[in-house]
Amino acid sequence: MKTTLYFQSIHQRADRAWIQKAWIQRAIESPEKETVQADGRIRRWRRIPEAEGRILRVILLPDGQTVHNAFFDRRVTL
Repeated sequence: MKTTLYFQSIHQRADRAWIQKAWIQRAIESPEKETVQADGRIRRWRRIPEAEGRILRVILLPDGQTVHNAFFDRRVTL
């Protein structure tokens, strides 16, 4: 999985370190929802049963492969 330096830095925070890379990969490969931002970045969401059903949002660069951010999104409904 390719990542940005920003992701590598932010993923070390205590509130994000527990997000497993397998969950991120699952959201990338089979999202339940997807949108494209004005800057070309891609947002993908996926419910993660192992995380009490929380919804993971993954932000990809326009190449569709490089992870820029990943976090549990409390504002979205699927």
